[in-house]
This record gives sequence, structure tokens and C-alpha cells, in this order.
Amino acid sequence: MKGIHYIRRLVGVLTGLAAALAAAVVGAPAAFAATGTYPPPEPPVSHGPAAPPVLTHTHAAVTGGTAGWQIVLIAVGAAILGAVVAVLVNRALAARRHRPAAAT
Repeated sequence: MKGIHYIRRLVGVLTGLAAALAAAVVGAPAAFAATGTYPPPEPPVSHGPAAPPVLTHTHAAVTGGTAGWQIVLIAVGAAILGAVVAVLVNRALAARRHRPAAAT
């Protein structure tokens, strides 16, 4: 019976390692992707006074980034989901445990 427990534990460890490897392979290209940076255009040749630069505000959706509050929201949601799953798995395993019969 002990052999089955060792095999079960080994399969669990290998599954966890495979999942971590898959997450690294799938997530790494997206994490290392960068938007192209281009040199600024050369100013046009003019003989008059230069116009002042126009200050503009660009949104994160336009530049391709994720806003900080969205990253925090995703991290908090993942932490809560992980905690809920851990509690549910713990309760399911506790319900399956065999308890010895009480002597009466």
C-alpha cells in the first residue's frame, strides 16, 4: 500500500513541475515582448521661429501597457482565488480521511 502513496506523490510532483514548465514556456514570450522604439523624427528645416512643443496625454490602452491598478487587481484576484481553492481542497481531503471507530 505504501508503494501507491509514493507513486501518487511522485505523479503529483511531476504534474506540478510540468505545469510550472508550461506556464514558463507560454508566459515567457508575452512577458519579454516589447513594443518597438523608434528614433524621433528629425525636425523640419525652417527659417522662422520654432513653435513650442505640444504636450499631449497618452492613455495606457493606446501605448499598449497595462495600468498599475489593473495589475494590482489581477494579483489580488489571483491570491483570493488561490486561497479559496486551497481551503476547498483541504476540506475535501479532510472529508475523505478515515477516522477510527470510537469504542463504546
